[in-house]
Amino acid sequence: MTTPELRLPVSRRAARVVLLAAVFLCAACGLVYELALLTLGQYLVGGTIYQTSLVLGVFVCAMGLGSFASKPLLPRAAAGFALVELSLALAGGLSVLALYAAYSWLDLYTPALIAASILVGGLIGAEIPLLMSLLQRIRAQDAGAATADLFAVDYVGALAGGLAFPFLLLPVFGQVRGAIVVAGVNLVAAVVIVVLLKDALSRRARRAVTAGVAAVAVALALAGVTAGGFLVSARQALYDDPVVVAVRSDYQEIVLTQARDTDDVRLFLDGDLQFASSDEHRYHEALVHPAVVPGARSVLILGGGDGLAAREVLKHDSVTRVVEVELDPQVVELARTDPRMVRANGNALDDPRVQVVVDDAMAWLRTAGESFDAVVVDMPDPDQPATAKLYSQEFYGLAARALAPGGRLVVQAGSPYFAPEAFWCIEATVASTGLRTSTYHVDVPSFGDWGFVLAARGAVPVPAVDPAVADRLRFLDGDVLAAATVFPRDRGKDRYDVEISTLDRPRILQYEARGWRGY
Repeated sequence: MTTPELRLPVSRRAARVVLLAAVFLCAACGLVYELALLTLGQYLVGGTIYQTSLVLGVFVCAMGLGSFASKPLLPRAAAGFALVELSLALAGGLSVLALYAAYSWLDLYTPALIAASILVGGLIGAEIPLLMSLLQRIRAQDAGAATADLFAVDYVGALAGGLAFPFLLLPVFGQVRGAIVVAGVNLVAAVVIVVLLKDALSRRARRAVTAGVAAVAVALALAGVTAGGFLVSARQALYDDPVVVAVRSDYQEIVLTQARDTDDVRLFLDGDLQFASSDEHRYHEALVHPAVVPGARSVLILGGGDGLAAREVLKHDSVTRVVEVELDPQVVELARTDPRMVRANGNALDDPRVQVVVDDAMAWLRTAGESFDAVVVDMPDPDQPATAKLYSQEFYGLAARALAPGGRLVVQAGSPYFAPEAFWCIEATVASTGLRTSTYHVDVPSFGDWGFVLAARGAVPVPAVDPAVADRLRFLDGDVLAAATVFPRDRGKDRYDVEISTLDRPRILQYEARGWRGY
């Protein structure tokens, strides 16, 4: 069965090419909006598997509902498509701005994310039936042929959008302006189709579309012009102290703040506090020194690109070689060049004993042929899939393989108070590699109660401080460490029945999310 053909100002072959080009662009724009919602969530709240699944599920469901809801527009497909594109340009183009505002000032990020996914997904879903109707009427095709043409171009357009987002839009425009640029493409698609199919529109409809295009264009232009100031204000609203550095790398958002009335400097990665200069010595002394035994000569640091763990390692005069493996080169650059960071880490990363390797720690360990007297694992918390692998049995097995005879491995294991299941899961996972473990925890005011897992082959390692460096430490000593190995009854290992975490079953994500849910 065929549908009536439309009157066109160009040949039907040319009109078909134009329409398929519109399909291509709409598919690319749709995927960009979806990726923008997912990526923004990763930057703001951490890209958990639960959030990713929620966004994808709601988005796809909304596309189906939008496709169904577009049925009343099919008799006036040209006008309907113009309406959908104008609405999508406005909703998609401003979605990132709206979500930033919801997160920074309203504390309504998750409801806003779901609403944005429903609205944008629904509008994208409505495009397909309208475009298919127009394609049939231009070429007088049957439904099967029109469907084949449309979906072939649609899928290729999605690939183009998937490639454009990380390689063009994010690095050149950023998330906010990138979404606005893509909205401009939706606007152009609406204009082109309306011009091509103007005879299918009443005069009143043409005037309404023209006014709509002008209004949306003005709104997007204003959003683009004011985006810079908006982002500065939104970012500052997230932090108690003034933001002095804000960098978006290929992996995360890096923010440095400094208090107005003190010298306290704080580093945040994707909104998560990494250290506060007022008390970070407590954390880094407790992390490093129990693992670096007297006479140790070589130390491997996995993570810790801020250079603070390296600073502590270098207090041991016996150490002649430190390998620092950090994924994000922007973190290393900040640690080496920002005067506040250099003051905090003592310019440790430029010490001739330190070799900085920019690489994924797990990938590096797989090919590492060197062994070390101490391995220090200073990774971000396991609150998203990308970091969960760094708390897996497979990862700890590779780290254990890098230990020299008599060497020690230490892992920052989160808070045994706030997330006890995650803490004891990390201990059990390290022990599953065949290492003997001991655990301890200290108070770090900016973090709370924070714990560590110390591991070695053979005998159970006893946390201790090398007497040769004891006078160089501000916090840690033998008495503090002895007390640190005692856990209260309501947070002891015997209270928690946990499974180990693996690449196939990253249990750590579940434990981490459950522990921090109430805080």
